[in-house]
Amino acid sequence: MDKIGRYRLTQRIGAGSFATVWKGRDDELDADVAVKILADNWADNEDVRSRFLAEAKLLRRIQDERIVRVYDIGTLPDGRPYFVMDYADGGSLEQLRKQPAEPGRVLRLCAEAARALEVLHRHRIIHRDVTPGNILLDYSETQGLRVLLADLGVAKKMVDRAGATMTAGTPAYMALEQATGAPFDARADIYSIGAVTYALLSGKPPFPVKTLADLLSRNPAIGPAPIADRVGAPPALDALLNAALSPDPNKRPQTADIMASALDQLADVLPGGQTYTPRPLPKAEGSVLRPSTPTPFSTPSSFISGLSPAPGGPGSMVSLPPNSYYTAAPSSSGYETPTSVLASYIPEAEYTPAPVAESHSPLFWVWLILSAVALFFLTLMITIWVSG
Repeated sequence: MDKIGRYRLTQRIGAGSFATVWKGRDDELDADVAVKILADNWADNEDVRSRFLAEAKLLRRIQDERIVRVYDIGTLPDGRPYFVMDYADGGSLEQLRKQPAEPGRVLRLCAEAARALEVLHRHRIIHRDVTPGNILLDYSETQGLRVLLADLGVAKKMVDRAGATMTAGTPAYMALEQATGAPFDARADIYSIGAVTYALLSGKPPFPVKTLADLLSRNPAIGPAPIADRVGAPPALDALLNAALSPDPNKRPQTADIMASALDQLADVLPGGQTYTPRPLPKAEGSVLRPSTPTPFSTPSSFISGLSPAPGGPGSMVSLPPNSYYTAAPSSSGYETPTSVLASYIPEAEYTPAPVAESHSPLFWVWLILSAVALFFLTLMITIWVSG
């Protein structure tokens, strides 16, 4: 296959379970494009086909520089649908994960990806599969480096009563509530961007999860290993990532825009933070779905105030307020222990272990007495036998 309509295919740039993406050339407009084509083995599956077309319609409907744009849609002679979209010449954040960059630059790019999620959420859409490979980079002479959110193949519209329930996504970057099949909301995407940020800074996802079974069996009380010291960042980085990766959605930053602002504040004091200029979002218009129950971090000021630079200039450490949910549990080794996990949930002053009193059932004492009697008679018999 060399050409689809007016688009000349030049290189295959990616293939997944459901589709293949080609780099193409629109000779009429003198522009590079990406062409996504449904895989042969799914061409007759109506559910997969409808999702594929739904992705194209979602991308076409959302007009924002942070979301991959769709220009054209069509059907091949063999009946497979395809759509034509932006070509991102800078690859994806997956390459950045394998070749770590300066921490400030990583946080800027993740903040921009969080703002892209905020755009989706304002359109009442949950992405549900935020991974480094689905966050693309593009460079243009007029706009510089852009972050683009792609692959809405499993995205779902938010519903007012409960949220999405279908299990779909990549387990290593998936929130627990999404894996269980229970109702969830946009805060599942905030968990995912937290996991992406952690992976880009450390080189691997926050937890050793490869399958849904791994995710469901993991102890949710154990948080990610701290990485702030490793990348030369203030402790607030670990606090933010612990919050974003909390199994409780109410303890996460409550909107993607709040997450983006917190990442930007940390990037302000880290190397590489000056290499990318944040692109603030316009104020939200109309109704935007928010958690129904107020939480400690449901507004930008309530969350970001805990991440404000301490006095002393741009190079100062970023501190957290005392008694904050985001204060890391103490641990001499820097890793979570059962004691530190307990301390993070129940303050030491409010928790005193009850003294342990040994107790045994009556059967235990009967067995003990009978054993002693048997041992006595056995000793007596041996003594008589030896002396006789």
